[in-house]
Amino acid sequence: MTIERLENGQRFCRVLRYNGTVYLAGLTADDLSGDTTAQTREILAKIDACLAKAGSDKTRLLSAQIWLRDIADFDMMNSAWDAWIDRSAMPVRATVEARLAGDQYRVEIMVTAAVA
Repeated sequence: MTIERLENGQRFCRVLRYNGTVYLAGLTADDLSGDTTAQTREILAKIDACLAKAGSDKTRLLSAQIWLRDIADFDMMNSAWDAWIDRSAMPVRATVEARLAGDQYRVEIMVTAAVA
């Protein structure tokens, strides 16, 4: 079986496909001026694009790991997540508070999905 690195970068691969599964690196927003809800929306749009590139979509999510700079923003993140997720295809998920790469980063999300 071949490992396909679809977005291989200098330090890590953003999108990797192997054995019918697509793995996404932790994604953050590009526009860091927004609050947690805005950053989450942007990240979810990036996830949609990355999954499409790998031949998958959010209905095939297996797992999601979410890191919040401040766990008090849990409801703000969930407002964007709840509007985006397909309720008939919920992944397993964990959300934790963590120090992120910089103070302006409010959320980071990493997902794994089956390839369609």
